[in-house]
Amino acid sequence: MLDIAKLAGKIPGISEHFQQEISASSQRLEQAKTIVQEAQRQQDELIERYHTWRDRLIFSAAIPIEPLDTRIAIRPPSDRHSVFATDGSQIAPSHHEIAYCYLINVGRVMLHYGQNLHPLLDSLPEVYYRPEDLYVSRQWGIRTDEWLGYRRTVLEAQCLAEMACGWVKPPGAHHEPNLAMVDGSLVYWFLDGLAYEARDLILLPIQEAWEQLREARIPLMGYLSASRSVEAINFLRLHNCTFDTPNCTLNCVDLDQERTPCQGIEPLRDTTLWGESLQPGQRGPLWQSSARILDLYDEAQRIYFCYVNVGTEIARVEVPAWVVEDQTLLNQALGIMLAQVNKGFGYPVALAESHNQAVIRGGDRVRFFALLEQQMIRAGLQNVGTSYKEARKRGSIA
Repeated sequence: MLDIAKLAGKIPGISEHFQQEISASSQRLEQAKTIVQEAQRQQDELIERYHTWRDRLIFSAAIPIEPLDTRIAIRPPSDRHSVFATDGSQIAPSHHEIAYCYLINVGRVMLHYGQNLHPLLDSLPEVYYRPEDLYVSRQWGIRTDEWLGYRRTVLEAQCLAEMACGWVKPPGAHHEPNLAMVDGSLVYWFLDGLAYEARDLILLPIQEAWEQLREARIPLMGYLSASRSVEAINFLRLHNCTFDTPNCTLNCVDLDQERTPCQGIEPLRDTTLWGESLQPGQRGPLWQSSARILDLYDEAQRIYFCYVNVGTEIARVEVPAWVVEDQTLLNQALGIMLAQVNKGFGYPVALAESHNQAVIRGGDRVRFFALLEQQMIRAGLQNVGTSYKEARKRGSIA
């Protein structure tokens, strides 16, 4: 039990700390705005420096493919359009439960506007209990609960492609504008530390699902609320470098990363910087993410992003290269996304509803294991039940 009386004495210190952080952030923001103006005048030179010295940098910097002062008003979508979204939740495996297994629940949402069609709001549960499902990841040193999260990402992508491509007519036929959305980044940073075989089991099915969307001309978008990314800020570090060449491995090898000369405006975030210049309904320049994990992606699936003032916050939206290369699809995706945010009062309604469909509440967990227990008893299994530890935690006498 949390002792609120004891906690109250610690709150003033937290408030004072954040007040100091806000003051320091304001100073960094003013400095960053000046740096952006200077970097824009030498943007091509900075991009060339990045490509020349990329392998010697100790940070990941995104590359702008439009001028840094780009400000484009997003056009509203047509009245007739469709949105597809998926999100997932899970029940992690536990040795204290009646059976060692895990469950992934993928929420699906399909919303149609201006077409007089019923929406789809449901979820698809999958239970994993076979040894090849539970223990395959151990050969690569990956915990089962961690592998569960990776499998969930795959299922979300597969369900999204299956749902969207099953609805949209074949390429070449007329169909209403549409958008497939996922909550979170399309850059799967977690793959960077995995063994090659493990990467293939996760990334290849995702890429196949994305390819289905590309063939059906259904734009894919990842939506990030409250993004903490500094990829765009890191591009400005190339401008701040005080050395003739930005060779981090040679020039700054003896310095902590937090004390390098190019660190002047960190820990400022991208959203803070672009929040100063974007008006509601505007997007900033497009950037190509240079995360090293993207070297594993197909060329058409490399990730680009931009920041959008959606009215309530600065959101980061990510799309694959094949969407960026088709201006019609890009504008269509951005317009539908902004309309979704407006309909959802600050957050895309399709993503919110897919989360609501996917979430597993305490009662759902209890019913799942109760159903499992009944089936195991009917099958003739003996001594079915939770561990004494789990039973004791559920029935405290304190």
